[in-house]
Amino acid sequence: MEKKLIFLDVDGTLLPPGGMTVPDSAVQAMRQARANGHKLFLCTGRNLRMTKPLLAYGFDGFVCSAGGYVGCGDQILVDIPMEPEQVKGLREVLEKNGVECTLEVRDETYGGIQMIERFARNLDRAGVLNSEAERWKKMMEFGMTIRPLSDYHGEPVYKIVYIAPGESALEEPKRLYEDRFIFCESTIGERPGGIVNGELINRKFNKGTGIRAICDHLGVPLSDTIGFGDSDNDLQMTEVVGISYCMANGSDHLKQLCDRICPAVTEDGIAKAFQELGII
Repeated sequence: MEKKLIFLDVDGTLLPPGGMTVPDSAVQAMRQARANGHKLFLCTGRNLRMTKPLLAYGFDGFVCSAGGYVGCGDQILVDIPMEPEQVKGLREVLEKNGVECTLEVRDETYGGIQMIERFARNLDRAGVLNSEAERWKKMMEFGMTIRPLSDYHGEPVYKIVYIAPGESALEEPKRLYEDRFIFCESTIGERPGGIVNGELINRKFNKGTGIRAICDHLGVPLSDTIGFGDSDNDLQMTEVVGISYCMANGSDHLKQLCDRICPAVTEDGIAKAFQELGII
C-alpha cells in the first residue's frame, strides 16, 4: 500500500488507561510498520517531558501539548505557547472559582498540592474513569513529579490542566476565555454535575493543525494519514486524517465520529488495526 503517516494518541490508545507500558503486540506492530516504510508519530496532549520516554520506541516525530509543540525528525515545526498575560489571567479566574490547575511547560509540570489532593480524594470514589483521569490516578500511585507552583517563574506554558468542583465553577472562566481556549473536559465518575477534569487548549492550534504541519513538512497529503484515539481530546486529530480509528475502550462520542473502531488497547487493538489496514 501507499506509505502512510500514522498518528497515535498515548493514554487509552497506545497505553492502557492508567498504564505505563506499551503492549508487546503494539511495539512489534509499530516496528514492522516502520520497517515497511511507514512513519509513526505520537499525537498527545502530554508535554514533551512526559512524551520523551515513549520516543525510545522509534517514532519519527511528535505532536505534543495538543498541537502546541510539534517536531519531525530533528526539526521543531510548531512552538506556540500561551501568552504570559493569558496564563496570569486564567490562573486568577480559575483560583477565584475554586478550580485547581497545573501548568504544563515543555519540560516540567507545575501544580499545587490542592490539585493532587482533590484528584486523589475524588478518583478513589469515582468508579469508572476516563483515560486522562486514569493516567492521573496511576501517576499519583507511582509518585507524581509535579513541581510546586511556587517554583514556576514564567516559562512558556502550552497547556493548563484543571479539576473543578462542578460545572458551575467554570462558568466565569468560560465566559472570559472560551473565545480563545477550548475547554476539553469530562466528568469524573458517572454522577451528573460532579467533579470535572479537563484541559485548556489554545484555539491557535490543536492535534489536527499539528498533523497538518507534519504533512506540509514532509509533502504528504492528509489522505495518506491514519489517526488513532480514544477520547474527545482526539476529535481534531480524527477530523483531519484520511482514516480515523477509535479504540473500543474509547468514548461513545468519538466512536460515532470515527471511520472505524478497533479492539481496545488491552486486546491488541493497534496490532489488529495495522493488520486490517495492510500496514503489516
